[in-house]
Amino acid sequence: MRLLIALFTLTFCLHAQAQKIEWMSFEAAIDAQAKADQPKKIFIDVYTDWCGWCKKMDKETFNNPEVAVYMQQHFYMVKLDGEGKKPIVFRGKTFSFVPSGRNGYHELAAGLMQGQLSYPTVVFLNEQAELLSPVPGYHPPESFMPIARFFGDNHYKTSTWEDYQKKGAR
Repeated sequence: MRLLIALFTLTFCLHAQAQKIEWMSFEAAIDAQAKADQPKKIFIDVYTDWCGWCKKMDKETFNNPEVAVYMQQHFYMVKLDGEGKKPIVFRGKTFSFVPSGRNGYHELAAGLMQGQLSYPTVVFLNEQAELLSPVPGYHPPESFMPIARFFGDNHYKTSTWEDYQKKGAR
């Protein structure tokens, strides 16, 4: 009986570990994309440390096994602090922190969110690191997966979001 419990525990732990998203920096994702024979798209979770909805999305959406497996398979996964202080060089331009108001913002995050500083916002980039779309707001797993599949499965190339939804996006 102990052996059975030990095997079950080990299997559960390995399965849970395999479901966890491995986040990377923006620079690491760009580098991985450039070096890959068949690059993946890039997914960016733009968050702030003070954002309660960001924490809720981390806990409920990104820790969901279905979400984690799908996202790891189709995207390089990036966490980007919308108020981060570290400069990021992308395509020959240095993006920096801009002091503004109470907290300020990071130029790259603001650019990816098209100037709409709303947290959380997730951003999808194609295989050439070109902006597909920012998607603002908290999304639980059941509403997040259709969005992820719209971009991850290339539906955006042949359909509008509205038509995709009408066809029964899941």
